[in-house]
Amino acid sequence: MTDLFGDGQRSLFGDEPDRIPHARQELYTPDPERIRQRLHAVLAKARSAPDEPWPEKKQRVWQIVFPNMAKWLPEEEAEQLCFEFAREIERLKLAA
Repeated sequence: MTDLFGDGQRSLFGDEPDRIPHARQELYTPDPERIRQRLHAVLAKARSAPDEPWPEKKQRVWQIVFPNMAKWLPEEEAEQLCFEFAREIERLKLAA
């Protein structure tokens, strides 16, 4: 009986890595200083606003992105920045 899938079938599942062309993925590590600057800029914008500085949708996005970006900073610094950001978001909600 003939193999319907041919000789290369196993390589589809990684059994023969030499036969599979893989795209090289470069590991990217964000620069903590750039992240720190960006987070401080976002926090400054929130602090300086008398009411909501972003449309509601963008504000929700920042509430997700801010803590995720902060994960690239030392833990204590990240926690403090996230705390300050959350406090500003609450202040802005009360002002609206």
